[in-house]
Amino acid sequence: MSYLLILALTLTYYLLLSLLCFLVYFYDKQAAIQRRSRVPEKKLLLLSLIGGWPGALLAHQFLHHKSMKRSFLRWFFLMLVLHWLFLFALLAACVFFSTVH
Repeated sequence: MSYLLILALTLTYYLLLSLLCFLVYFYDKQAAIQRRSRVPEKKLLLLSLIGGWPGALLAHQFLHHKSMKRSFLRWFFLMLVLHWLFLFALLAACVFFSTVH
């Protein structure tokens, strides 16, 4: 499998999950405003953990949702650092293996 294909699939995966995550944050924000049943924080964090963190980050900024709750943010930013490490390792591996061949 081509390393460019792996990068393209990874980017597509993150974009789709980010959109989903942003929409779930939006739903939860509306539910909070209307005092309806909310999305559990564990589910919001899970969506971020599996790759939706860019959408969650945008939701924090533009919707001001979950942007003040320190316990939530602590877990969110820890997960964000882990994702950046993973992406850096993936990129480094692709660069390394593309120069080996």
